Amino acid sequence: MSNPQQGAGAYGAGKAGGAFDPVLYIKKPQVILRLVSLIFSIVVFGCISSKAYNSKHQCQMNNDMNACGYGMGIGVLAFLICIAFLVIDAMFENLSSIQHRKYAVMADLGISGGWAFLWFVGFCYLTDAWRKTSITGGVYEYGNDNIQAAIAFSFFSIFTWAASTFFAFRQYRMGAQDAFASGYDPEPNVSSPYSSFPGSDTGDPYQQPPFSQQKEVPDFQPPTY
Repeated sequence: MSNPQQGAGAYGAGKAGGAFDPVLYIKKPQVILRLVSLIFSIVVFGCISSKAYNSKHQCQMNNDMNACGYGMGIGVLAFLICIAFLVIDAMFENLSSIQHRKYAVMADLGISGGWAFLWFVGFCYLTDAWRKTSITGGVYEYGNDNIQAAIAFSFFSIFTWAASTFFAFRQYRMGAQDAFASGYDPEPNVSSPYSSFPGSDTGDPYQQPPFSQQKEVPDFQPPTY
């Protein structure tokens, strides 16, 4: 049975200690999704911070400061989370402990799923605030494109984070199945402590079934005097 601390192929990664390959790293679906999510988050908090406030520092989405604050907050945090998981993805191959890999995958699963939900809430919140905004008389014409872009990329972020959740869940299932298989697979080339059943076709010349031959009783010889 392999040492569980070696991390050989656990949770979809290779054996620990291998050389880092940047090309394979960039081609990973999780890495691509995180890069896309990172760009989307920059667009969201960048558009809100630059054009969502008027000269009086009032949020132009129905004068709801919470709407602007929520959009900027979730965008900045999503940016930082993407950076953190990009680093974890780069180090994942060199995590020698299966337990550490499990924690990393579980964190990815929980955070990605939670942020997909938060982006959904944010999209609904920003859309509703913008729908209630009065743009008559040119009061809120400044920054309309930026606000609409922030709302649109909030919507796109739902799918990128949901896709990251899917890949994290698939990676977790892969690791769980590997752990179950390694825990119950019999070890090869291990002899059984029990002898073979008499009469079985083992081909063992030393294994002789009992009672196969009757020992002949010698004839009685009278003593000679």
